[in-house]
Amino acid sequence: MKIRTGDSVVIITGKDKGKTGKVLRVLESKNRVVVTDANMRTRHIKGGPNRPGEIVKYEASIALSNVMVIDPKTKKRSRVGYAKNAKGHKVRIAKVSGEEIKKGTVAAKKKGGEGTEGTDGTKVNTAKKKTSASSDSSKSSASSNQAPFWKKMGFGAEDMAGNAEVDVKNDDHSVPDQTSNTHRSSQRGA
Repeated sequence: MKIRTGDSVVIITGKDKGKTGKVLRVLESKNRVVVTDANMRTRHIKGGPNRPGEIVKYEASIALSNVMVIDPKTKKRSRVGYAKNAKGHKVRIAKVSGEEIKKGTVAAKKKGGEGTEGTDGTKVNTAKKKTSASSDSSKSSASSNQAPFWKKMGFGAEDMAGNAEVDVKNDDHSVPDQTSNTHRSSQRGA
C-alpha cells in the first residue's frame, strides 16, 4: 500500500470532498483508510445500571481510492511513486514534484470523558474505553499499595498499629443454650 499511517491526504470524492487530514489507520485487508475528522459517524450508546448513556462521534473508514497524498512541496494532491535515495534506500516520492514523502506522525487522541477536543479544535464526545496503557498504570499504582482492603477500610486497626497481641475477652466459645422456652413458639399462630 502506498498510503501509510500519518500521511497527510486529501479526500477527492464523496460527501467530504476537498477535506484534508492525517491517516489514523490503514485497513489493508479491506483497502480502506481512516482519516481525521472525515466521514464522521454518531453512535448512541444505551446506558446501563453502572454507567450513563452517551453519544459518541467517531471517524468511519473511507475507500483507499477516494484519497490522495498531499505533495509536501507544492501542497497539492499527488500520486505516490518509489525511487532510491542517495543512500540507496527505497523511498516514497510524490509524482508531482519528485519530493520524498516523509513518515508522518499521528497525534495520540486525548483520553477523557465528555467534551474532549478534536484535532481541529472542535469538541468531540469520545467513548470511555480503558486502554492497556491506562490499565497498566492503574495496576502499577495498585501494586504500590499492597495493603489488604480490610486494612484500608479500617478493620483490624489494632493490627495496623503494631499491636501483635490479640486480646481475648471471651474464652468461652461454646454454643449458647437454646433449649430454654422463652415466649416464642414454633407453632403457627401462637
